[in-house]
Amino acid sequence: MLQERFDVCGVYSSVSSFSDNVAREFGARRFDGYREMLRRDDIDAVLMLESDWYGVSPLKAACDFGKAVYCGAEIDFDTQQAVDLKRVVDEAGIAFMAEFPRRYAPASLRLKELIATRLGQPQILFCHRRLNGESADKQRNGRSLSARADRELTELIDWCAFIVGRDVRSIQGVCHHTSASSEQTDYQSLSLDLSADDAPAGSTMAQISCGSYIRAAWHEAITFRPPAAVQVCCENGLAFVDLPNSLIWFDDAGRHQESLESELAVGQQLLTQFHRAVTSLVRKMGDLEDVYRGLQVLQAARESARLGRAVSLR
Repeated sequence: MLQERFDVCGVYSSVSSFSDNVAREFGARRFDGYREMLRRDDIDAVLMLESDWYGVSPLKAACDFGKAVYCGAEIDFDTQQAVDLKRVVDEAGIAFMAEFPRRYAPASLRLKELIATRLGQPQILFCHRRLNGESADKQRNGRSLSARADRELTELIDWCAFIVGRDVRSIQGVCHHTSASSEQTDYQSLSLDLSADDAPAGSTMAQISCGSYIRAAWHEAITFRPPAAVQVCCENGLAFVDLPNSLIWFDDAGRHQESLESELAVGQQLLTQFHRAVTSLVRKMGDLEDVYRGLQVLQAARESARLGRAVSLR
């Protein structure tokens, strides 16, 4: 749908049959190595959409060849990797965009409009992500899904900070372990203080939780009463968001339900923003800083859970 802005010239995957299929679909060339692809002069930018054995190496290779980077949500970082990548990207002088799909969902953008015009400043946010039953069984079998849970929590932290428009002031973290003798966790809860610096602590709070506690065998429970993606209590009303296109909000006049199916899809919004970042004279670096900040908050949550007290971040 964005063919006037993008031309897919090359495809690489560690699974050659997959890259063959994608290359045929787009009329592109399949490459046997990502560095071979990135050194080509007819390629301006790279979209890295999945993690594999090579980790963040393709992102650093893109910096070596001066290519703009779109970093998909499936790419796993740790805090030190984010610091190193931030330095490499800064030295390369390229545009970098991280994929935060919740930010650009039509319901999220409409919520921001309502906060500015009707609902007033957010005061309390409730945000819960329930991972599927297969994940719970895998974790109980000793194969940790901590990377996936960390990625989800990092995105939820970013989303709540985006909705409020402020960074996290302090955090309190709590983990539930699968057994008394196990380090494995199947549920994490984070309390974020998003209050302004000149406001009392606790003026704006977000309660974020993520868990993989429902087993696949409990198949009816997996889809029973899924919670809203986020519930936001504001000065003048209350909003429930179901991604990507559903928003129900309440104020003194009653209930208002909005379906945003006609708005641009999340993928189009993200790629349009990336196109602007690549063609703009102003470098886009903020997303990488947001990734690093989210990982810092997550690291502080682990420290909070270990210490049994809140940890300050500002």
